[in-house]
Amino acid sequence: ASETGLISGGSDKQLILWEWNGTGTWNNQLVKSIPLKGHAEAVCAVDAVYQSDEPDLNLLIASAASDSTVRIWSLHGSEAKCIEILQFGNGFVMDVCLSFLPGSNVPILACGGDDCKISLFIQQNGIFIQFQKTLILPGHEDWIRGIEWAVCGEDLFLASCAQDCLIRIWKVCTKSKQLPETEDGSIRLKENVFTIKDTDTTYAITLESVLAGHENWVYAVHWQPSFSKDGSMQQPMRILSASMDKTVIIWEPDKESGVWLEQASVRVGEVGGNTLGFFDCQFSPDGSMIVAHAFHGALHLWKQATVNKKEWTPEVVISGHFNSVEDVKWDPEGEFIISVGSDQTTRLFAPWKRKQETEVTWHEIARPQVHGYDMRCLAMIGRFQFVSGADEKVLRVFRAPKNFIENFSNITGIPMEKLCSHSSDLPEGATVPALGLSNKAVFEGDMAVQPAEDEETFNTISNQYPEIYFQPLILTEPPPEDHLLQNTLWPEIQKLYGHGYEIFCVACNNSNTVIASACKASKKEHAAVILWSTASWKKLQSLSFHNLTVTQLAFSPNDRFLLAVSRDRNWSLWKKQDSTESGPVFSCCAYTDKNTAVHSRIIWSCDWTPDSKYFITGSRDKKIIIWGQCELSVTTEGSMLGSVKPCSTVLDAGDSVTAVGISRVLTPDGRYVVAAGLENGKIILYTWKPSGQEPALADWTTCVEMNNSQSHALAVKRLSWRHHAGRAGHNDQTSSEWLQLASCGADHCVKIFNVNRFAL
Repeated sequence: ASETGLISGGSDKQLILWEWNGTGTWNNQLVKSIPLKGHAEAVCAVDAVYQSDEPDLNLLIASAASDSTVRIWSLHGSEAKCIEILQFGNGFVMDVCLSFLPGSNVPILACGGDDCKISLFIQQNGIFIQFQKTLILPGHEDWIRGIEWAVCGEDLFLASCAQDCLIRIWKVCTKSKQLPETEDGSIRLKENVFTIKDTDTTYAITLESVLAGHENWVYAVHWQPSFSKDGSMQQPMRILSASMDKTVIIWEPDKESGVWLEQASVRVGEVGGNTLGFFDCQFSPDGSMIVAHAFHGALHLWKQATVNKKEWTPEVVISGHFNSVEDVKWDPEGEFIISVGSDQTTRLFAPWKRKQETEVTWHEIARPQVHGYDMRCLAMIGRFQFVSGADEKVLRVFRAPKNFIENFSNITGIPMEKLCSHSSDLPEGATVPALGLSNKAVFEGDMAVQPAEDEETFNTISNQYPEIYFQPLILTEPPPEDHLLQNTLWPEIQKLYGHGYEIFCVACNNSNTVIASACKASKKEHAAVILWSTASWKKLQSLSFHNLTVTQLAFSPNDRFLLAVSRDRNWSLWKKQDSTESGPVFSCCAYTDKNTAVHSRIIWSCDWTPDSKYFITGSRDKKIIIWGQCELSVTTEGSMLGSVKPCSTVLDAGDSVTAVGISRVLTPDGRYVVAAGLENGKIILYTWKPSGQEPALADWTTCVEMNNSQSHALAVKRLSWRHHAGRAGHNDQTSSEWLQLASCGADHCVKIFNVNRFAL
């Protein structure tokens, strides 16, 4: 039967059976889901087999959970019920696998757990059809992490792997009734024998092989999927294993001797970065590709070379953050986006333009920062430079190295001359020294010379742990994961010290001369906004006003104002005075306080209209308000205190507003385009038009409310409009029909939306 069912188990203590019907008839949906509830703790392993070839498939499911039980479920049609619970006392079962005994339709269940033994249960037909523990297979010396059956001809094979770094292969076959064997002194493998009452068949289990090759815990072992050949199913004798030693190994028996050997070890060069090994792996149906996923959520894909079958090459695979994405920004030219997340990384995504193809897809092409703290915020300082803040007191400034700019040019198809005029004096790349946190620049003369192939390399400590992991590579397609980890870092050029607590937000003005930053605060003295010069990297000024954390900062497009919004439910507006020798000086010109505040909860986000006349605030109280007019008030000298007031009606967004953004391009009829991101993950697009003196009721128009599949699954953290309106995914600025909006959320996703401004 074609595989149309999928079963999943989760930390929500339930299993879900997903049935794909391919026609879209069931409630007009392609996928039908049936929940199976009963476990008291998180489900950690599931397996299922079809018990008959009938269309109303009788499905047998086994699931293991942290409640020390294995449950057996049976599914008839769309009705599922738990038919048995196997208790394991205080122990845990890490993996389960179902199959049928050779030459019969008797189900056999293998369970591997923290008692280092494999328990085999066989369904015995008594008064109750139930699974009985028939055999225990000892041998492993640590927790068993993975087990899997494979049917090969008349025999049944079981592969198991454990934290003792070993893989064991067991063979189950029918034992013919024969005369007791005579002792002829030959060495034989110990056989475990058991008999099935109903059929009176005897089976023997022997240990076929023990595979040693991994140097750390083996987390997963899988057989290559069987395939149909000449009307019968063929099972290739090939195993894939994934381990914490950062390797994935393919094993198969030697043609002559039949001894299982390491056939191709994809020893992945994940040396840099805060990485652990592999968690799981799978073959593609035809065995020509393998995919593995690392402890930190990254996918790795390899493809078998067509000529030399022993060679496996890394392929382009989807990637992204594996924890909440906290901030996202377009580069000033609108050609790539950078995001930071709680997974302690800064990632850069750009469109990949293949030669002679029109299709453009977005990929992660660099990971400029792999940190030891959760990342919180970032701001672009010009095109190839950014400043980022994490859960530490320091701001760090990074600049793109030469190798990145060359590869960015190759992948996106933008000529090098357009990108960078003075690339000769830039460092090649960056590396993190052992025990260090800072990305150190690597120049052409620094790179370790690779020893020639024929030279004997002594395995000294210095060879195993080189000082510099960075190797410049010329790429024409997005890099694979191991390359992203160690060859795409950007050198850190500056640290900015001055805050007393973890950095919370940062912004840079449009002329790239001033950075503003703020940190977490519960007192007024810590809630000050610090201004820094990008020329000298010195502190320019400290702006003290708020009593609690400043949650977002925004410079007006004309750089005359700086806006701060805070947890204390107020905003403050700072106006640029005449510049001194050291840099511009800002003074507070308007604010809200207890008496004038409109928001009743934390203000999460703010932004400016492109003409610098109005600014917007979004708050946990579900309100979105536009304030102004700022430009009018500047002409009249003195304080603007009373003149900056709400210019819009209070818009109720329906849920806490966690992010707002205003497009730099207006609709054709001159309305401002506003995007709002909510705590429930929804993104809503509004347009707003100012109306004379007093706000009019019809000033807001709801244009688009993203549906569930487009929205985020959890809170939207930040919205960023691309400054240049061009064709979606292309870099020509001639047609300004398309606007692009980037969003990031707590659901680990970064999304880019194409918005047709003529349709708003």
